[in-house]
Amino acid sequence: MSIVALINQKFADEHGAPLVMGIFNATPDSFSDGGKFTVQNKMQAQVEAMIKDGADIIDVGGESTRPGAQPVSVQEELDRVMPVIEFITANFDVPVSVDTYKTAVMRAAIAAGSKIVNDVNALQDLGAAELVAQTGVSVCLMHKQGGFTDMQNKPQYHNVVDDVTEFLLKRAKACEHAGINADNIVLDPGYGFGKTLEHNLALFEHLDHFVNLPYPVLVGVSRKSMIGQLLGDVPVEDRMVGSVAAAMLATLKGAKILRVHDVKPTVEALRVTLALL
Repeated sequence: MSIVALINQKFADEHGAPLVMGIFNATPDSFSDGGKFTVQNKMQAQVEAMIKDGADIIDVGGESTRPGAQPVSVQEELDRVMPVIEFITANFDVPVSVDTYKTAVMRAAIAAGSKIVNDVNALQDLGAAELVAQTGVSVCLMHKQGGFTDMQNKPQYHNVVDDVTEFLLKRAKACEHAGINADNIVLDPGYGFGKTLEHNLALFEHLDHFVNLPYPVLVGVSRKSMIGQLLGDVPVEDRMVGSVAAAMLATLKGAKILRVHDVKPTVEALRVTLALL
């Protein structure tokens, strides 16, 4: 099933609800929950909890992409993500997304049953677009400025909304040219990836602009620094309520996928928000 079909099914079944993508970080250094779920029994319990709480997709990542993060080898990333992906696909029907920008990791994850590639580098790695096209999986193309080690060093844009739009549409068309079906493409403005707070706020203010593009939009602001800054520089563990509030506003603005750490609070807030509408 294409990502667009999955979105449309959820939207129809639950009166306008977006898909909830639960984040599973199989990493020791992710900014929010790094190292928590790397032990087998804890990994399985977390997966089961996210599914019970209502996650529509589980997004598995094995390399931190937080600002300043150091890259890891393909083998190390595979060692982190493959046990999680294999456990999910062997035991549950929930679609698995692999959060990677490396073609080799995409290939192994897809072979193990992943249905979505969530790529912060928008399929620019050699052979990535061709792999996604050949296998027929879906892809989320994200915008970022700069590399992981320097992307927050004074990011600058002529016009952040226009610049991000131009990049995302260019990558989407390149993917279609490579053979990827348009119904398999999702766009992500990339909040926090080479953006100041002002850039993030402008992108959120104009989220309806991105929603009106010919592809569904994923919003991922869960526990990010922009939430912390808006709340007075609170630590990561105190950003859940702000993150859920932002997710509800993104829903009202037309986002079709919410990428979140806190699945249960997000799902409950969605039910109340949509019922009261």
